[in-house]
Amino acid sequence: LRTRDSFGDCQLHLEWMIPEDREVRGQHGGNSGVFLMDRYEVQILQSHGNTTYADGMASSIYGQYPPQVNACRPPGNWNIYDIVFRRPNFTSQGSLLEPAHITVFLNGVLVQENVKILGGGTHGQRASYSAHPDMMPVRIQDHGDPIHFRNIWIRELGPRQKAE
Repeated sequence: LRTRDSFGDCQLHLEWMIPEDREVRGQHGGNSGVFLMDRYEVQILQSHGNTTYADGMASSIYGQYPPQVNACRPPGNWNIYDIVFRRPNFTSQGSLLEPAHITVFLNGVLVQENVKILGGGTHGQRASYSAHPDMMPVRIQDHGDPIHFRNIWIRELGPRQKAE
């Protein structure tokens, strides 16, 4: 699933649930993700009682940063993401001027605080930046697992405030 509209700096609210009867082992059976700007992933995974690699748990910045705590609820319960995302900035020549930053709350618990995203990429590969538009779609990943979503909303954020 991909938004029709494009976003840069934004606040995203998303609720997701893995069915109670779903068998999940590691990354299999309850895996998805939400991609900001179609490339910076916050992992969706049934992490309650499920062992997997740290930077692949629910609310990890996939392949980069594990969450500060595992706040995932058991299968059959709704999990709630509240995400504040600040897009990367590039020079007119395409060089990275400022990396993206992200703050993530999972079920009301702060799990990522203003983390500097290392770039786009996938697990097992070094994350890197490549120039892209200032606004791009938000995408929900489909791994073929039966994950339910509801109450998804997004709003654009104004320009960042400069520290004095």
